[in-house]
Amino acid sequence: MEGERRRIALLLEYDGTAFSGSQWQTPDRDRGVRTVQEVLEAALLKFTGERDRIAFAGRTDSGVHASGQVAALSTRTQHSPATCRDALNHFLPEDVVVREAVEVAVTFDPRRDAEARRYRYRIEDGRVRSPLTRRQAWQVEYPLDALAMAEALALLPRTERDWAAFGGPVPVGYPTVRRLIDASVERHGPYEVVMEIEATGFLPHQVRRTAGALGRVGGGALSPDEFAAMVDGLPGTAGPTAPPQGLTLVAVRYPPGTLTWPVSGEWGRER
Repeated sequence: MEGERRRIALLLEYDGTAFSGSQWQTPDRDRGVRTVQEVLEAALLKFTGERDRIAFAGRTDSGVHASGQVAALSTRTQHSPATCRDALNHFLPEDVVVREAVEVAVTFDPRRDAEARRYRYRIEDGRVRSPLTRRQAWQVEYPLDALAMAEALALLPRTERDWAAFGGPVPVGYPTVRRLIDASVERHGPYEVVMEIEATGFLPHQVRRTAGALGRVGGGALSPDEFAAMVDGLPGTAGPTAPPQGLTLVAVRYPPGTLTWPVSGEWGRER
């Protein structure tokens, strides 16, 4: 006998290489485009027989990865969240997995309820490119000045600002004001530079345009002050857009009491 409809939140990890983004877009169903949403909804159908539109905290582009994406589904199944996790993983392909599943309020919306999102961008620099890591990092053969890159990020305003200069094309009337919470760059060993950035939300391509402009700073083509001044530029003028494979969505943060994962880390950061 079917029970009351429940809401299950999912913590997702995926390799974005073979996906055309995380979610369906209007033309996708007619073109047979492969998305994380499509394979997850197919797994749910095989597990429960239910056809449900699964909601995501945010859209990642083609080739972009995630270790802390959040999704939510509605179901009448009476299985525990852990059983739902294991059953979905049984039907999912190897490049996506449900790390955790928890029951949440039936009104939970992973996108609208989120307070912040955190991304990581990896750059391998100063050596001949590696075929083994080409799908996880932007590879540049010249060394980057990580200190100058960190100085540039430190100059960005930590207040609500219009970030249209760092965003890609958006529809007329689309809101472009966001609040940057944290942004940093560190060198992780002799051949790796890592940028982390957290905000209340991001415009399309904003993180990749930020990484692309930082690459110019690290290569000496742009000063930290010139980088920071891009914030006041015309829409879409910051950049260039860095390649997608270096980018990973690592966490989505929610108000206390909304969502608690049974993993280490306050809001489901990567292991």
